[in-house]
Amino acid sequence: MAQDAGRRGGLDERAVLLAAGLADLAVSTLGSVLATARGLLRRSDGAELAAEAEHDLMARGRLALDRRTAAVPPAHLEILARQALARRATGDV
Repeated sequence: MAQDAGRRGGLDERAVLLAAGLADLAVSTLGSVLATARGLLRRSDGAELAAEAEHDLMARGRLALDRRTAAVPPAHLEILARQALARRATGDV
């Protein structure tokens, strides 16, 4: 019974430490993002930078959609195996 309480305390402690670590990571990441955003807003070429980012994101989206919708050609060995089966079926071995 004492071991169960010790394990439970250990699991509870681990959960709290994990949550605290995640929260600290989120806060530090948010701080970094805000600092980067402030730096970008101070740049004189902000409009050009935004246009380049938009162009890059559109190209990335196009590639992602092409990857999803493109039909994958059959494997080379699969084609050879089908041809061999067709030849056997017709007796052209």
